[in-house]
Amino acid sequence: MDESITVARDQLAADMKAVIADAEELLKATAGVAGEKVGEARARAEETLRTLKTRLADLDDVAVARARQAARAADDYVHEHPWGAIGIAAVAGLLVGVLVARR
Repeated sequence: MDESITVARDQLAADMKAVIADAEELLKATAGVAGEKVGEARARAEETLRTLKTRLADLDDVAVARARQAARAADDYVHEHPWGAIGIAAVAGLLVGVLVARR
């Protein structure tokens, strides 16, 4: 997956969690307010928050599953091609060393 999409998705999830927290705080603060319209609005907001929490939990589950799948694929590759993995690690280490030495 494109890294910019992943970053955008993570930022959206963080923003949604903040909105949920703010909405829950608002609902708690207005708990003592009476009135038919207020009650209806509170009920709709609570239902929307429940739905949003469920969707965010599903998004987290998908992200965890994808991360585990990527880790398994990397593990399988290393087991199937150990010398290739060692070579890749050596080249990466060399590049990091060169970049650090320049500073």
